[in-house]
Amino acid sequence: MTRAAIKTPLPRPRRKATAQAYVLEDQIGFILRQVSQRHSTIFAERIGSGLTPTQWAALAKLQESGPCSQNQLGRLTAMDVATIKGVIDRLTARGLTETGPDSEDARRLMVSLTKAGQALVEKETVNAIAISEATLAPLAPKDREILLELLEKLR
Repeated sequence: MTRAAIKTPLPRPRRKATAQAYVLEDQIGFILRQVSQRHSTIFAERIGSGLTPTQWAALAKLQESGPCSQNQLGRLTAMDVATIKGVIDRLTARGLTETGPDSEDARRLMVSLTKAGQALVEKETVNAIAISEATLAPLAPKDREILLELLEKLR
């Protein structure tokens, strides 16, 4: 995929922001939003099955961790209570997850993958890995490592 195909602007030289010169394009939030939009475009083009990034995150985490409470899944995927509920409701409606009370605490809603959900995660994992690779493709391997290390510090 070319830079033009995903409409990514060319890098600009950085200027130090001052009280007199606030340049939007040089602000971290603006840059992160552009990178996020680029990643979302790549995700939408490559992930099959009409999944959203938040739906994929929930499915992938359930595959990794196994059944867990809806609340715990929200924490594991950095989604608030309302967001994870909506994600699970949509995945359950598609037959990819199922919910039920926890055998130890009936107040707790447990979420697990269905067989269809497990099959979908297994099928789409290759695409998910390719999405990360495509997002980082403009960077040299060492720069990828550095970027991820620096972003971890900001998390």
